[in-house]
Amino acid sequence: MASAKPISNQTSTTKSSTPRTDLPPGQDAYQQIVHDIRAGDLLPGDRLTEVDLAARFGMSRTPIREAIRQLEADGLVMHIPRLGATIRTLDHSEISELYDMRAVLESTAARFAARAASEVELSEIEAIQAAMSAARNSEERYRQNQNFHAAILDAARNRFLLRAVQSVQKTLLILGRSTMEQSERAEQAGKEHAAIIAALRSRDEDEAERAMRLHIQGAHAARLRQLRDARTMDADTHEL
Repeated sequence: MASAKPISNQTSTTKSSTPRTDLPPGQDAYQQIVHDIRAGDLLPGDRLTEVDLAARFGMSRTPIREAIRQLEADGLVMHIPRLGATIRTLDHSEISELYDMRAVLESTAARFAARAASEVELSEIEAIQAAMSAARNSEERYRQNQNFHAAILDAARNRFLLRAVQSVQKTLLILGRSTMEQSERAEQAGKEHAAIIAALRSRDEDEAERAMRLHIQGAHAARLRQLRDARTMDADTHEL
């Protein structure tokens, strides 16, 4: 971990660089850092210093300090002796374990939703999938994909399951950019979503669970390809 990288103190040009007045400063800083982790602007191993982040987001150090504490509590950031707060790095085993847990939890949510979802909820899930299919860019596809999974969790009507899934999803943010940026994965995910919807519509609990499990396994495979491609590109860059 001694090679942890300090972040750039250049103010981010992304949407997250504009402070929000509708949130407490600490929560605003937290959301901006999470946004940049998901976007790949802050990477595993990057050091988070109050001075650099305050300059990056145009705010004082106090809300940055609060945000870093919350990120540590969430498990997204580790405090390393002599280095300070550093974005956590997940190894291959941890990534596989997280996707295994996601498959178990979300397939259970699909089973529950097949049993409990109302007609209004099923129509909303279909509308979200239609919006995802019509999305013009990867950011919109990502947002609608999140909405799709959230709608199924809501339809499952189990608060404990919801909290467990949210915990896994939050840790997966460390991996950075969404696999929805891969056009092939986005197309395949759409087909998998359609299979899930068909099972929900038919109230087939077993098929809904199976379809969701296959969907998460597909997401896992796409993530591993994404990480492998990134390592290959990094190795090629170092050889230049």
